[in-house]
Amino acid sequence: MSQAVESIGKLLSEIEPQLRELRYSLHVIRRNKISFAGLLFALFLVFVAVFAPWLAPYPQDATGAVHPANAFHPPDAIHLFGTDEAGRDILSRVIFGAPISLQIGGLVIALTLVIGVPLGVWAGYGGRAVDEVIMRITDMFLSFPPLLLALVISAVLGPSLTNSMIAIAIAWWPWYTRLARGQVVSLRERPFVEAARATGVKNFWIMFQHILPNSLTPIVVQASLDFGSVILTAASLSFLGLGAQPPTPEWGLMLSIGRYYFLDHWYLATFPGLAILATVLAFNLMSDGLREALSPKLRRV
Repeated sequence: MSQAVESIGKLLSEIEPQLRELRYSLHVIRRNKISFAGLLFALFLVFVAVFAPWLAPYPQDATGAVHPANAFHPPDAIHLFGTDEAGRDILSRVIFGAPISLQIGGLVIALTLVIGVPLGVWAGYGGRAVDEVIMRITDMFLSFPPLLLALVISAVLGPSLTNSMIAIAIAWWPWYTRLARGQVVSLRERPFVEAARATGVKNFWIMFQHILPNSLTPIVVQASLDFGSVILTAASLSFLGLGAQPPTPEWGLMLSIGRYYFLDHWYLATFPGLAILATVLAFNLMSDGLREALSPKLRRV
C-alpha cells in the first residue's frame, strides 16, 4: 500500500509542471471573457454530441423515420424548431448533427496533422534536397484555393461524408507542412539540438523527440482555429451535394434542403444555419484565447 502511495506521489511530482502550466493556461483563457464564452459553448457542443440520443425529443427522426402527415409544422411547444419536409423534428436532427460535425472536425484535423506535420519536420531538418522536393509539392497544392481543391476532389471521389473529409484533408495538409517546416528551421540550430547531435543522437530522434515537441504551440493553435473552418467547409460541400447524403442529419445538408422552402418555411434552413454559425464562431473565439494562453509573447500578467 505504501509503495502504491509512493508511486502516485512520484507521478504527481513528475507531472506537476504540466499541471501548473495547464492551470495557468485555463486562467488566461478565463480572463478573456469572449474566448471563455467560446470555450463554454464548445464544451456544451461536446456535451450535446455525447448525449444526443437522450437530449433529442424525437431521436428516431434523426435515423430515417418520416412522418409525411406532419410535414412543415411551424415551431411550437411540441416541435421547438418545427418539422421539415418529411415531418421530422428539426431540433432532434440539429442535435444529432452535433456529433457528426465534431467527428468531421476531429478526423480531418487529425488526418492533416498526421500527413502535414511529419512532412514539415522532415523538410525542415532533412537537408536541401528533401526540403526542395517536399516544399515544391506543397506549393503545388497551395496554389489552389482549399475549398476549390476540396470540391474537385469530392467530385472525383463521389458524394459522401467520408469522401468529403478525405478531400478536405488532402486540401489542407500543406498548410501544416509549411507551418511545421518554419518551426523546425527556426529551432534546428538551437543549442539543445546541437548538444543532442554532438552526443550522437540519431536524426530521427532529434526531429521527433527534441524539435517537434518545441514546435507544437503554433500547430495546436492553428489546429484549434481550423476546427471550425473544417466544419464550415464540410457543410459547404454538403450544401453543394458533395458531402453528406440524405437522410444524414448533417447541418450543411439540412441547410441545402431547407433553402428550397425558405420563403414559406424559414425555420428549415434557419436553425441548421445558426448551428453552423454558433459552432464556427465558438471555436474561433476559443482559439484566440488558446493562442494567448500558449504563446509566451502574448501572455499578459
